[in-house]
Amino acid sequence: MVSLVRAALRLNYVSSTTLKNAFNCSTKFNHLDDVYKWRQKPNQQHRHLASVIASARKSRSEKKSKTYLLITVAGVTIGSMIFLNTSGVEGKAKEEIRTLSQLGMPNTTQDDDETYREWHATERTDLPTYEIDDVHKHNSLENRVWVTYGIGVYDITDFIPKHPGSDKIMLGAGNAIDPFWAIYQQHNTKEILTLLEQFRIGNIRLEDNVGTDDMGSPWAYEPKRHPLLKPTSERPFNAEPPINLLAESFYTPNDFFYVRNHLPVPVIDAESYELEIEIETPKAHAGETTKFLTLADIKALPKHSVTAAIMCGGNRRSEMTEVKVVKGLSWNAGAVGNARWSGVLLRDVLIAMGVKSDESLHVIFEGADLDPTASPYGASIPLSKAMDERGDVILAYEMNGKPLSRDHGFPIRVIVPGTVGARNVKWLTRVTVANKESSSHWQQNDYKGFSPSTDWDTVDFTKSPAIQAMPVTSAICSPNVGEKVKISPKGFITVRGYAWSGGGRRIVRVDITANKGKSWYVADLEQEDLPDGRHYGWSLWTVHIPVDKSLRGQEIEIWSKAVDSAYNVQPESFHNIWNLRGVLSNAYHRVKVILS
Repeated sequence: MVSLVRAALRLNYVSSTTLKNAFNCSTKFNHLDDVYKWRQKPNQQHRHLASVIASARKSRSEKKSKTYLLITVAGVTIGSMIFLNTSGVEGKAKEEIRTLSQLGMPNTTQDDDETYREWHATERTDLPTYEIDDVHKHNSLENRVWVTYGIGVYDITDFIPKHPGSDKIMLGAGNAIDPFWAIYQQHNTKEILTLLEQFRIGNIRLEDNVGTDDMGSPWAYEPKRHPLLKPTSERPFNAEPPINLLAESFYTPNDFFYVRNHLPVPVIDAESYELEIEIETPKAHAGETTKFLTLADIKALPKHSVTAAIMCGGNRRSEMTEVKVVKGLSWNAGAVGNARWSGVLLRDVLIAMGVKSDESLHVIFEGADLDPTASPYGASIPLSKAMDERGDVILAYEMNGKPLSRDHGFPIRVIVPGTVGARNVKWLTRVTVANKESSSHWQQNDYKGFSPSTDWDTVDFTKSPAIQAMPVTSAICSPNVGEKVKISPKGFITVRGYAWSGGGRRIVRVDITANKGKSWYVADLEQEDLPDGRHYGWSLWTVHIPVDKSLRGQEIEIWSKAVDSAYNVQPESFHNIWNLRGVLSNAYHRVKVILS
């Protein structure tokens, strides 16, 4: 709720007075800081505020005032919007740099990201200058689609029909993307800015520039993180721990648990927090269709705990990139963690409302983290998973015996054991039983797998199901790549790591080789003693591999592969499982070390 108000004020869609009147409260919003101090309001008011914002948007548009709609395209859609495809990118970029250098653009020969960030703020003397009203007129494919960034005007018309998220891109037609890029700062890179400049057709008058200096920073209230976490992006914050730490403890310490955020971390007041449960379909046979639960209400229900590993769908993406470039955060093998989660079974909450299991229905989760158009992060799972007494889906408020931290979903996060991390929605505000999956970008146009032959020109996200259970995988945590490994007096080296399979499938074996498969050694496993199908936690493993002492000073490559209870085994290489989003990266893990 607070994030929705924050978005409204930040975009100047509604004034603080309008907000105050909308809720008939005495709260005065003089600055963004006041919003963060404002207590959450019930979800009925959440929806009312959304309508207020929508009305204000329409009114301002009619008056042709300087309201700038934002592009609500995340992840792949955002990055892909800027360039037509990756083929020939390097050559095009070099040609563009040479051209811009001749036109006097700043420091175009200097190889750093900061140089390229100056381009959108630099006037192109070789191009015409437009008024902002000229840009507003180009808001459809018929009139061509223009957007502005800094003082640059860009024509992106030819790309839009080629992208599955074209409807989302059109939200920014004829407007500025500056506020949007203030959120998604990971796209301010050399590659993207170079390619964006290829679409430039002119400049806007300096007085029409839409800057972000006067906007309350959405990142001002980010939580503190442990310095050992290694970021793959700063805003939004995404980071993994050094991989050797993962094998040190069966339960990953909270401070070292990887962080995956798609948007700024919301500020939520526990005292005023409410979770809305809504049953939208009569097929659920619920006697009660709407319920609001406070944090105290949730904690008063029977407590249930489950050990579950949470793994990002892009874990180990950096290895897949070595085969061919993919789009996404460059995760190593640390985007996973194992914890003891505690809360209330979602099944109990739904049964209390009279819900009956139906395999055709879905449960949609929405978080308090909002994109620039005030749309929440969302995902869904089959209702049958939520209602399964062996499914262990919980509304969690504790992680390893401690209250959830803000980075991990405070105050409530849904934990869907055995399922890809993207479905374990943080900062949960709404649960809906519905006939269809979530319409969220992250459910429909991301976190899906495709053939290695599918590229961004041929991909159709409607043809692939959303990832739920993850495939079997393993990783070597120790030794690290390039490490000098001492051979023991008995001629052994010690190798440690983790293994996990989605869907509750137990790891039955981990095989390790140090001679490229000529001989394999079975690792000792550390895992919970639970029935297959409810084996949601990971397994840690250790193996002592004999090596020839005459190999001292030479490089060897260690491989690991895991086998689960269905005898699924990791594929040997990434070549045949490559996909354009770099998800489901579960080939053999390989680490080269030096014997000493």
